[in-house]
Amino acid sequence: MTTITEETVRALAGFRGVDAPVTTCYLDVDGRHLPTHREVQQSFGSLVRHAGLNGHTHPSVTQDLQRMERHVRGLKRARARGLAMFSCTAHGFWEVHELPMPVTSRLLVHDSPCVRQLEDVIERSARLGVLLTDRQRARLFVYELGEAVEHSEAVDPLVRDGTDGRGDMVKTRVGNQRQEQALQHVRRAAQHAFALYQDAGFEHLLIGAPTPDVLAELEQALHPYLRDRIAGRFTVPIGVGRDRLDRIVQDAEAAVERRAEAALVQRLREAAGTTGGVTGLAGTLAAIGDRRVERLFVSRGYMAEGWRCKGCGRLATVGRRCPACTGAMDHVDDVVEDAVQEALVQHCRVSILVDNADLDVLGCIGALLRY
Repeated sequence: MTTITEETVRALAGFRGVDAPVTTCYLDVDGRHLPTHREVQQSFGSLVRHAGLNGHTHPSVTQDLQRMERHVRGLKRARARGLAMFSCTAHGFWEVHELPMPVTSRLLVHDSPCVRQLEDVIERSARLGVLLTDRQRARLFVYELGEAVEHSEAVDPLVRDGTDGRGDMVKTRVGNQRQEQALQHVRRAAQHAFALYQDAGFEHLLIGAPTPDVLAELEQALHPYLRDRIAGRFTVPIGVGRDRLDRIVQDAEAAVERRAEAALVQRLREAAGTTGGVTGLAGTLAAIGDRRVERLFVSRGYMAEGWRCKGCGRLATVGRRCPACTGAMDHVDDVVEDAVQEALVQHCRVSILVDNADLDVLGCIGALLRY
């Protein structure tokens, strides 16, 4: 699967179909509820039939859809759960990204690629480290977008008991050796985790051990940088299966995302009470038009009709005359998508928030301002 970066998304957002529109298709290909390839093809066909395509009958769009259909027909999903396709045949433009997470199936025709769902992928792409240990073994993982991208294991054998009939003193000495070796193993596991952090990098860390005392020893042995990044602690056996571990990681990622979103919305709420922020669609579109936006916040799935100026490109909730240049404006089906596009072109940070009731109360959209 291709790696999606901010540069990837900004480059897409900056492409314009001068005399032909761009067709964007997001297709959910998650095998958990579309287990067969035939069902994926049927899903794409249904999407085309029901999309309406904003009334576009441009021959380039027809060719775009034909190319997308061929791609879906030959798709080998592997571990992909989402598909993003962008095409403008008239300009020889074609770009496809297979994604490790499901997307909302949508088909759109616009003067540029519609990248909001890709930006959502970026927002959810923080790396998460996982360190599991007992008193002999250690397992380390780095997860990104719910998938393990790094994995290593280490084993430190303990001194064998071998004290039968050799007296209590010998048994005590061997027991102390085993205890010290076990503690050294936990410390080495912590050192391995720090080395992995330096090499691969991750924003958050989950730690797990079969007993609370080993878990406490592990946390105490971690480098302070890693202790500050702990996002969860779990009592699990060292041999926990990958399916269960994946579920633990997914739940932890969701919890981290919710906490981060809550902090962002609180920051937006405080800024909106001054001159440092704005909420609601009309005010946010005006701030984008004035190039004042530093960071844009949008509730996932939020859509609204609006207007775009033919001359200066300004966005607004009402038309038909541009509030900036008084030029004629075109009606757009989803001005929120246009707002995301324009913010990315202006190199603003865009945050797509999931099920955040506080942002919904603020109008589902808002922005922190540069000035």
